[in-house]
Amino acid sequence: MRAKVHVFLKPGVLDVQGKAVESALHGLGWPQVDGVRVGKTIEFDLKDATDKAAAEAQVKDMCEKLLANTVIESYRIEVA
Repeated sequence: MRAKVHVFLKPGVLDVQGKAVESALHGLGWPQVDGVRVGKTIEFDLKDATDKAAAEAQVKDMCEKLLANTVIESYRIEVA
């Protein structure tokens, strides 16, 4: 199975990188862009995984322990 984890800063946490991208877009002629947030996507294969629910639980555990800083970040999991 293939897993994707999308990690973003939680609302209210200052996204300095997002602000820099937003400012650059404004400077390049897109002043209508607003509220830019920058995140990361982590993709990997789960070898020998056959049960989707068990795979999702395993990926959630990975997120809680390593892939996301749950104090300031939220995440969304996709398993296919």
